[in-house]
Amino acid sequence: MPGPNDTAERQASLATRVRARIVGLLRAVPIRWRILSIAALNSAVVVVLAAMIWNGAEVLGSAWDDVRQVRESDKILALLESETSRLQNLIHRYINQPNPELFAEILLLREAVLGTLTTRASTDPMLSGSVEELERVTVRFLDGFGELRTVQATINKTYDDEVLGPAKDMAGLYSIIEGATGHRDAQIWPPLGKSREAFTAMLVATNAYYLSLATASAEEARRNTDTIEKTIPAMADLADNDLQRMALVRLKERTDALRKGMDKLSEQLSNRTDLLRNTIDATQADAIGAIDELSKKMRAREQKAQETFDRTLSEISRRVLSIAVIFLGIILSAGVLIALSIRLPLQQIMTAMRAITIGDYDREVQGTTARDEVGAMARAVEVFRENAIAKRRTEDELRSSKEKAESALLELNTAQQNLIDAERLAALGGLVAGVAHEVNNPIGISLTVASSFARRTEMFEAELKSGGGLRRSQLEEFVRTSRDAAQQLVANLHRAGELIQSFKQVAVDRSHAERRQFSLGEATEQIIASLRPVLKRAPIELTVDVPEGLLIDGYPGSYGQILTNLFLNAVNHAFGDGRSGTISISARARGHEDVEISFADDGAGMTPDVQRQAFDPFFTTRRNEGGTGLGLHIVYNLVTQQLGGRMMLESRLGQGTTFRIIMPRVAKGGLAAPETLPDGTAQWPNRTMSST
Repeated sequence: MPGPNDTAERQASLATRVRARIVGLLRAVPIRWRILSIAALNSAVVVVLAAMIWNGAEVLGSAWDDVRQVRESDKILALLESETSRLQNLIHRYINQPNPELFAEILLLREAVLGTLTTRASTDPMLSGSVEELERVTVRFLDGFGELRTVQATINKTYDDEVLGPAKDMAGLYSIIEGATGHRDAQIWPPLGKSREAFTAMLVATNAYYLSLATASAEEARRNTDTIEKTIPAMADLADNDLQRMALVRLKERTDALRKGMDKLSEQLSNRTDLLRNTIDATQADAIGAIDELSKKMRAREQKAQETFDRTLSEISRRVLSIAVIFLGIILSAGVLIALSIRLPLQQIMTAMRAITIGDYDREVQGTTARDEVGAMARAVEVFRENAIAKRRTEDELRSSKEKAESALLELNTAQQNLIDAERLAALGGLVAGVAHEVNNPIGISLTVASSFARRTEMFEAELKSGGGLRRSQLEEFVRTSRDAAQQLVANLHRAGELIQSFKQVAVDRSHAERRQFSLGEATEQIIASLRPVLKRAPIELTVDVPEGLLIDGYPGSYGQILTNLFLNAVNHAFGDGRSGTISISARARGHEDVEISFADDGAGMTPDVQRQAFDPFFTTRRNEGGTGLGLHIVYNLVTQQLGGRMMLESRLGQGTTFRIIMPRVAKGGLAAPETLPDGTAQWPNRTMSST
């Protein structure tokens, strides 16, 4: 007798044969007709369900009308709540920063709130007769804005007349005191600067308190006012002319007025806060409470209508579910059979495609003899497999060659772009930063002096026009002030001109340089003669050893600029603290084509870090003393670019510095450019530095 396992195997085999038979029959039908049969079954379900739903539509419609009406009423309440909250926020914003546009928006929103109450809420069938309390609270809330606006107008007037007014007068008085102070070394200047700083901080704190009501800002304003009051007696004791004393007396009066104005402003701002809290915010809270009560009533009505709606919908749902289950069983059965007739052949095609994608072209595609659309797909895949086998060898060879070429090109492009970007950014950043820093100081000082001189001139003109007579002391004071201002303007503008001229020399313009043959010894003596006045002011001994007969075909002007810059650099840096020392200049022939020039001093020397940056543009160790950082950079450019030579630096801290210049007897005018190192720094070519 057959065992249980044999019976299960026979049943599974029978099921497989039946499924294969059905799938074979279905594959005789095109796929589009199989899919349309599912669509036809779905359409039948829709028709039956639509008929059942139509029967309950009237009951659902009535219940839904009730729900919709309740929700419309809720929308009105939500709109009222939103509009009143927004109106409250606008009022707060208007109080903190009043402007006509904001006030117009408040008026428009006020009319919108009243319109919502009178035209929508009062005519709503579910709200009519229940909004009297809400109307009363809303009107009280809107009337409170008028009171608040009156208080705000008073605050603005106090701030403009009793705070900003004295502050403007104080600012003018500070300018008068500064103009009457002859120089920066005057004894009154330190307390005047402290008082001016306290005045600026007081204005900032007062404005912050006026805008944000921050207690810390108010305390800061009071502390700075105390500082101003304390510095006035100190400045009065140090005043050296009547104009200063008169201005200080007036400054004390305006400071007292400012303090009183700030106290009055603080009191008014406190009153405004109380009015906002007790009238606007409290009334708005009452309005929200009234809206919440009406919302509760709407919830009860909505719940009743929803229960009716849910009950009717539940009955329809039970009927629809019964029909849907029956048709769903039919559709699922048909869908499974149709899916099998499509899925199984597609799985075979997918298996063949995966084999092709991984390079297994030996596996044949199954189902190529079928007559439906999937069979056509299988035949197309088979053609693709055969073509892929034919092209595989050629593609492998082309791919190998292409990968090698693309890799090499990518590496070349990346390296080239990195070098270009690094060089461009380094040059641009250094130039812009140096120009901005160096030129800004003298121009800024000139602008300040010019502004102060303009204010002093206006004051002097006003005194002339007043008709009260002009004292000799006033005229002398005006002349002295004008002379000092003019001297400062000339000095600073001259400094700016020197800086700009130095910036022009950073890039050596060879087209405008005069080239001729000259004697190196004679040119050196002429340059040293022009530098002798500097030696008279410094305890420095200069020795020169340049033999006669060294003729150079090049640019004597550039050579003079090189020696001048090296000499001034040594005076300012090697002997900058007034120490004595020796500078030596020597030259000798180096073969038949070159000349070596040595410029040495026994001064302070350089650290290794300073040596590495000595020739960089705008690098200086005396930025605060007026150094531009362009002297050695100009020397380096002249040597390497216009003269076509090389420059080396040897230095040790405390043991002096030596510059060695090797240049051709016939200037080559070669162009030198910085090289970007792997760490991103710039290394200048033809430059050698060593620490000895």
